[in-house]
Amino acid sequence: MKMLITGAAGYIGSHVAERLQSLGNEIVGLDNFSNYYDVSLKEMNASVLYLKGIKTEKLDLRFPEQLSILPTDFDYIFHFAAQPGISASSSFEDYLGNNVISTKNILDFALKNQNLKLFVNIATSSIYGIHATFDESVAPTPASFYGVTKLAAEQLVLASSRAGKIKACSLRLYSVYGPRERPEKLYTKLINNAFHDIPFPLFKGSEKHLRSFTYVQDIVDGVVSVIGKEDLVNNEIINLGTEVENTTQQGIEIVEQILNEKIAIQVVDARAGDQMRTNAVIDKARKLLNYNPQTSLREGLEEQVKWYQDNFLLV
Repeated sequence: MKMLITGAAGYIGSHVAERLQSLGNEIVGLDNFSNYYDVSLKEMNASVLYLKGIKTEKLDLRFPEQLSILPTDFDYIFHFAAQPGISASSSFEDYLGNNVISTKNILDFALKNQNLKLFVNIATSSIYGIHATFDESVAPTPASFYGVTKLAAEQLVLASSRAGKIKACSLRLYSVYGPRERPEKLYTKLINNAFHDIPFPLFKGSEKHLRSFTYVQDIVDGVVSVIGKEDLVNNEIINLGTEVENTTQQGIEIVEQILNEKIAIQVVDARAGDQMRTNAVIDKARKLLNYNPQTSLREGLEEQVKWYQDNFLLV
């Protein structure tokens, strides 16, 4: 089958592209290669995909005319592209354009694909708000521009589904970590700073935050499991993540154990809108997708440390 992945050069999108291709599908990737973080990291991911026969087109979804270069014979669309996370360097307009306007444009494109079986929107636990500990029936209370605009994007997708225009679902991902994680995210930054003897900037109070830290390949398992289940998942919101909780401090200590060294910590001001607790309730995912994440935090972090060493440390 032919599949389109937006944000294919990004962290999770690149992993999903690899997995879907390994299952025998033809993959077309899109990415705007924005400078939100070091573009060379996205270029590295795109190079890995290219060596496997997956080409990533440079395309900005905020501008619908750019989508005209694409064919309209896709069976599935996986929409990862977004303005991610909570960042003081990102304006509301950044979140609005990359999360809402871009989703509207890729949806309009999706309607041109007559053989489209399913549109898969990639959402986030940030939609729930400060405490993301609920099942999918609970009304969201997002507390950041990121959460607000990802909720709006999700509802745009589901509105098309409710109207009978396309079959679509939205997957809310929880605290994903692993190889290719963005450089400003907890574990990549922690590992980088440890290897370079740089104090790690820890947001005040965040050492006590509870997280469903979910290994990226466990997330990929859930994402690809929607294939062939279009009628089951149509118009559904589904949480994907582990039910196992760890504090940020526990995660730091596991990295210290793997590296066999103490990491210097520098406490910095807390971020507005940061989540206090994420705990994935995955009963629906188990029922609909037979979803069962298995990777322990220690196992996943060992893989992330190895990835960092292989790609960023001189031998």
